[in-house]
Amino acid sequence: MRVFPKLASLAAAAFVLIAGAAQAEWEPDGPLTLQIGFGAGGSTDTIGRIVAKVMKEQTGWNVIAENKPGGGGVAMFTAIANRPADGSIVGLGVNMPLLVNLVNRSDQLQFDLDSFDYLATAARAQLALIARSDAPFDDVAGLVEYARENNAPLAFDAKPQELAMRAVAREAGVEFQFLSTKGGAENAKLILGGQAIAGFEAGEHLERLEAGDIKMIASMNDTRHNYAPDTPTLPEQGYDIYVDPVFFFATTAGTDEEARAALTEALENALASDEVASVVMNSLKSPIVNMGPDGTREMMQNGLENVAQLFKQ
Repeated sequence: MRVFPKLASLAAAAFVLIAGAAQAEWEPDGPLTLQIGFGAGGSTDTIGRIVAKVMKEQTGWNVIAENKPGGGGVAMFTAIANRPADGSIVGLGVNMPLLVNLVNRSDQLQFDLDSFDYLATAARAQLALIARSDAPFDDVAGLVEYARENNAPLAFDAKPQELAMRAVAREAGVEFQFLSTKGGAENAKLILGGQAIAGFEAGEHLERLEAGDIKMIASMNDTRHNYAPDTPTLPEQGYDIYVDPVFFFATTAGTDEEARAALTEALENALASDEVASVVMNSLKSPIVNMGPDGTREMMQNGLENVAQLFKQ
C-alpha cells in the first residue's frame, strides 16, 4: 500500500502529540495516601475510606486510606503543611476544628489557610437546632422570648454550637443554660426527657422528626437543609452567624499544577459515584456537596471570618 509522504508526516506528528499528552498526565510516583484526620469508626473515617476505595478503582492508582487523629485534624494538617509538595498525600478533615484553632491560637500553629492547596469538599454536616414537638415556640424568636421568662437549658456537643447560642443570647439580651454532652444521642435524650428545652442534632434526629416527636427550630448552617427546606437558617432568623461543618480535601501548598488537576479530577469523579453518594447519605443524612478547589478555599476563608464572630464577646 502506498503512503503519501505528507500524510505519513502528519500521522507521525499526531502520534508524537498523542504520546506527549499521555506522558503529561500526572499520576502518583508510588502510593497515594488519603489521610483521615480522625480515628477509625466515625463519619469522617467512613467517608475517607469509601472515597479512597472508589478512587483506586477508577484511576488504577494505589490509594491507601490512613487514620491520623489528633486535635480534630490539626495534627494531620500540621504535618501536611510542612512536608514536600509532591501530591502524594491528601488530607480529609472537617473545617470547624481548624478554624476554631486558627482563631484562638494562630500564633501556636505551624500552618495558616495559605498552607494548603484545596481540592474538593465531600459534604456538609446539616446541623439542626431542635426542640420537643410540644415546646411552646417554633422558631428562634420564640425560643428567645421563652428564655426571657423561663430557664432555657440547651444541650450541645461541640464548642461552636455553644458559642453560636451565646452570641444569640448576647444580642437578644437573654440567658441560656448550657448542658455539655458527648453527642447527638445524649442531646436528644435530654430534649425528649425535658431536661433541655432545645439542642443540636446532625442527622440522628430525622427518625424522630418524621415521627413527630421533635420539631426543627433552625438550620445552624448557612444554607437550609435538604430534608427541611421550609425551616429558615439562623441568619435568616436575624442572627448573622452560623455553624457549618464541612468535610474537605487538601494537600500541601505549592503542589505542581498537573498533580493538583489530576487529584481534583480523581476526587471529583469519586464523589460523583453512586457508591460514595450512598455512603455519605447514610453517614451524614446529607447529599454530596463538592465545591471544587476555588469554592473550598472560599468556604475556608468565609468560615474563618464567621468563627471569629462567634468568639467575639
